[in-house]
Amino acid sequence: LGTAAVIVMDKSTDIIEAISRLSHFYKHESCGQCTPCREGTGWMFRMMERIRLGQAELSDIDLLEEVTHQIEGHTICALGDAAAWPIQGLIRHFRPELEARIRQQASTIAAE
Repeated sequence: LGTAAVIVMDKSTDIIEAISRLSHFYKHESCGQCTPCREGTGWMFRMMERIRLGQAELSDIDLLEEVTHQIEGHTICALGDAAAWPIQGLIRHFRPELEARIRQQASTIAAE
């Protein structure tokens, strides 16, 4: 999913939750020295949580991808790149799952 690290998951893994957790790790590890990483990792984590909880809009997926590109290549060290790549990989390879999570919550709210 981006950083060349190997994380073994089986089919029972909630990939959205896993990447959200990874996003939280990068937010926590950011030293805060450069703005794209300091602000961007927080934005990415909050957006991932909204998607995970089904509180996002479909357009938030594209916004999240835009945020990753604003961070990637614009930080002092490689942490910003490493934080952006798993989310980019998630969107590239699992977009239908992201959309389904958002639609599922939207249909639940509409049914109430």
